[in-house]
Amino acid sequence: MSDAILTGGARAPGEQQEPRLRIESAGDRVVATLDRPDRRNAIDQATVDELHELCAALEEQPRTLVLAGAGGIFAAGADIAQLRERTGDDARRGINAAVFDRIRHLPMPVIAAVDGFALGGGAELAYAADIRIGTPRARFGNPEPGLGIIAAAGASWRLPEIVGHARASELLLTGRVIDADEALAWGLLSSVHEPDDLLANAHAIADRIAANSPRATVLTKRALQAPRAAHPAIDGELQAELFDGADKRRRMTAFLDRKKP
Repeated sequence: MSDAILTGGARAPGEQQEPRLRIESAGDRVVATLDRPDRRNAIDQATVDELHELCAALEEQPRTLVLAGAGGIFAAGADIAQLRERTGDDARRGINAAVFDRIRHLPMPVIAAVDGFALGGGAELAYAADIRIGTPRARFGNPEPGLGIIAAAGASWRLPEIVGHARASELLLTGRVIDADEALAWGLLSSVHEPDDLLANAHAIADRIAANSPRATVLTKRALQAPRAAHPAIDGELQAELFDGADKRRRMTAFLDRKKP
């Protein structure tokens, strides 16, 4: 996966457009920063296109993904000017929902590093991550009903899975915005860090992931996303693949060797 693949974004021939994502890639991870601070990192069609492009690369060469936002804001929502002009047919296409679902199902973990507002579509992008960390100024909310629409890009099913049905119902029906302390207490955030330390802590999580077996990580994520009815059978099938693999024997042998007197 080359950096050149990740920095462009789909655009019409001859059209000049600033990239919506700023990409930094290393051997085992990619950091994608929404970089549209003049529009509070609003998620427009170009952002969606670039996220699809990023997902295609990470599906081909799996790596941990860290999502962040520039300028002290994660993403203040979808681009309202574009959203206002979308039709029922656009809604059925699930423009944002499709790319957020693709992010959710990337092979390797996704970490959302949330500083400032994550509202509407920005909140739904964060909900699609496997792990969310934030700063004291992180704010989450889904104000869509106040704009005459619903939160249709994942909030209605992902948020109840994260915080429970009653809390999700309150947020989605009232449009209330919660702060970092409440998000931490509800389990929406795993930890809170000062803004200058946020990415370092996201990298620390990625380091812990990188120390583990990549295949075991992929299959753990697959097990976590499987429906309840698939368990315990799916766990046995996934474990069977790992039991028959060379990495398990190598890692366990190294562990036992360290324990020898």
